[in-house]
Amino acid sequence: MIIGQIKDGIVLDHITAGQGKRIYDILNLSKLNCTVAMIERAESPKMGSKDIIKIGQVMDIDYDVLAYIDPGITVNIIKDGELFKREHLSLPEKVTGIIKCKNPRCITSVEREIVHEFKLTDPAKKIYRCIYCEQKA
Repeated sequence: MIIGQIKDGIVLDHITAGQGKRIYDILNLSKLNCTVAMIERAESPKMGSKDIIKIGQVMDIDYDVLAYIDPGITVNIIKDGELFKREHLSLPEKVTGIIKCKNPRCITSVEREIVHEFKLTDPAKKIYRCIYCEQKA
């Protein structure tokens, strides 16, 4: 299979196999007016298999969203057909507006205008807790 090189854009690499579609949907990539290629379960010597997403334009991406979903993702920015910048993601210390608190007594359930915010409390287990009520995400 041959997927062409992109001149200017973004390559999301080292996505855990099976997570590519979720990222595609969260980033609303179907609404872009450019080439987008998603490769699922590509062979990888390091990971066994992985997903890859190539986006044919440079765009703003919330790295915290990507890192929350899959902290092993590598973000490659391509300019003029060459690697311009590479970002290795890690779990963000806090996430805002990505997940919602499940606690019905939390202030975020009562006051709809309050943004849901979670802090990383256990990096080894990837556990986030609501900053208002300490509910686990």
